[in-house]
Amino acid sequence: MASSPSSSALNNSQQSADSVTSDAAAPAELSAVVDELLNSLSNKFASVSKEIFSKMDDMSRRLDNLEAALQSSGTETREGAGSPASK
Repeated sequence: MASSPSSSALNNSQQSADSVTSDAAAPAELSAVVDELLNSLSNKFASVSKEIFSKMDDMSRRLDNLEAALQSSGTETREGAGSPASK
């Protein structure tokens, strides 16, 4: 029976050491998961930002073309109204 308490103490000591090891690994594992999540979110944000800027550039070009077309049609209308052939 005397060996039983000492083996029990040894088992408790080993469990305690395993617990410390797993407790030490938990923050490192959590840190790795958080880093991976942040990298994933950063990549998605960069992708969405790039897509938005691309669409904004396209809209800007289309608006510039529309403005130029409206200005040229307005100039043609004014020139056409002042010509003797239209009267």
